[in-house]
Amino acid sequence: MKTICNILWLIFGGLILAFGWAVAGFILCVTIVGIPFGVQCFKFASLMLMPFGKEINYSNRTSSFLMNILWLLIFGWGLAVSSLVVGVIWCITIIGIPIGIQCIKFAKLSLIPFGAKIV
Repeated sequence: MKTICNILWLIFGGLILAFGWAVAGFILCVTIVGIPFGVQCFKFASLMLMPFGKEINYSNRTSSFLMNILWLLIFGWGLAVSSLVVGVIWCITIIGIPIGIQCIKFAKLSLIPFGAKIV
């Protein structure tokens, strides 16, 4: 079931979301200050390609909080909105609900990516 969902995810929205994360990573890596943000974007772009069977755990470190505030002001809101829109579109059909739930999970990840660990 994971394989089928990953294939559907890739075809019907995952590739677009992965592209968004990769573009954000490239833009952020142009400056030296943005490199930590860009590296985080590339990590989550690879997660966007095959998300089923993986979980995201969040930590509560202060440094992660400060980085997340900066992230939210720069790129987080745009990527969160795109993930939420794709998730709502998927949730319209009964078959698409698992994929829509993944999109909504990524909307949260788009808002607070620092301190998140992929398991």
